Amino acid sequence: MNLGKLVRFVEKKTTKGARKHGKKHPAPQLQPGIYDKHTTPGTHFTAGFAKTNIMPDDLCESAYWVAGYRNNNRATDMLDPMTCSAMWIDDNTGRGGVAVVSVDSVGMSSYDSDIIVAAMQAELGDMHCRGVFIGSTHNHAGIDTLGYWGKRVLGPLPKSGRDPKYMQIVHAGVQQVIRDAFAARKPGKLYHGTIETPDVLRDTRPPQVWSKTFTRLRFVPSDGSTETWLLNLASHSEALLGKNSLISADFPCYMRRRIFEQASAESMMLVGCIGGLIRPKELHEDNIQSTIACGYLLADAACAIDNDRELPAYLDFLRQPYYCETENIMLMVAVKLGLIKTNKRFNIGNSKLGYSLLTEMTYLNLGGLEMLFLPCELFPELAYGGYLSAEESSTGLGGEVNPTPLCEIAGNADLLIFNLINDMTGYVVPPNDWHLHSETPYIDGGKDHSGRKHYEETNSLGPNTAATVAAVFTDMMKKVRSA
Repeated sequence: MNLGKLVRFVEKKTTKGARKHGKKHPAPQLQPGIYDKHTTPGTHFTAGFAKTNIMPDDLCESAYWVAGYRNNNRATDMLDPMTCSAMWIDDNTGRGGVAVVSVDSVGMSSYDSDIIVAAMQAELGDMHCRGVFIGSTHNHAGIDTLGYWGKRVLGPLPKSGRDPKYMQIVHAGVQQVIRDAFAARKPGKLYHGTIETPDVLRDTRPPQVWSKTFTRLRFVPSDGSTETWLLNLASHSEALLGKNSLISADFPCYMRRRIFEQASAESMMLVGCIGGLIRPKELHEDNIQSTIACGYLLADAACAIDNDRELPAYLDFLRQPYYCETENIMLMVAVKLGLIKTNKRFNIGNSKLGYSLLTEMTYLNLGGLEMLFLPCELFPELAYGGYLSAEESSTGLGGEVNPTPLCEIAGNADLLIFNLINDMTGYVVPPNDWHLHSETPYIDGGKDHSGRKHYEETNSLGPNTAATVAAVFTDMMKKVRSA
């Protein structure tokens, strides 16, 4: 049986399995999210910060697999440790605070986020925690936390690279930094500032559209103690590139270290719209030196921000769960074989393959700064516009077939978007540039009529994801604007 016939056979079996799964696990009706809006602002913010290493003590003795680029890439040593950090933010409106977490990982699925939150349920209640938002730096030099990148065994499917003992380390680390950040909270002021990202990034897929705004949220404690910076940058963390087998936090490690050296501030990073694909340039012929240089240049830019404005003390948000149709055959096979973990598969009756995943997005208004937390790797043009024309796209269709860009839906060109929050659902590709190999879809993106490769589609839920994200956000913004 050739690969094309195998894919069609698997699709048939998977669709049949989805029908059975749907009967056993009917999709629950999702309730509209409630907009948690303040009535009177607080007098100040309260915030705390904590960080910890999330490294195993047997890295070189046991088999750990480097996430990103390729499977079968066993870790050989450590360049620098992976960490996780948390920032507790409370607006002192009497409603409680939220925990924002950054993990040096390629991604954390909702399977893991749910385990972490469930294990802390009683503690979070005592903390009066209104929300936990766990994000990743999308690190391509860390230990596999999803399962895609394990030992190669047969064709495109490896053994799972997800080590259960290591995931316990990650879960415990995230729980600990949430507790410690809450315990370390102090009163102070929160500032928002931006700067144009230095010339260290590139967009490797047309169109050349991405956010070049490097954003800093800076908490300044009233007692003059150490500041905390929450940074948003639109880039994959993959300066070490694909031949690397050293475990590392990649350039965010060196950015954070230099910020502490230059400004005596703790910092944590979450990624913006990184689909498409946004990644660091090679700044030095040696990949390690290139990684360090990238981190240092970004740190210097963050330290140079001089347009800070103080934010009024309120944090409002609307969290909305939603179903996202899943046509990716290989993803569903990987779930079925236990390579990756999910407990949120449903058949909602309108999916070609039969499966939909339950995920979520959250709109936040932090002192007038509008933000959107997404579970995916969004192509920037879906946020900011600038779609390929009919002549440029792989389908021959113009941008009119794509959904309204998210910033336009929000009516705010400065909407601050975070990717990979509380889930990891893959790339979201504009429909007019969607392309897969006709015989082996989701194994091979193939080349379009212009010879362009289409890798990102193989790591996407399907071609309807972009429309789903836009539709859910549209409904959320209607609720927010009418509040």
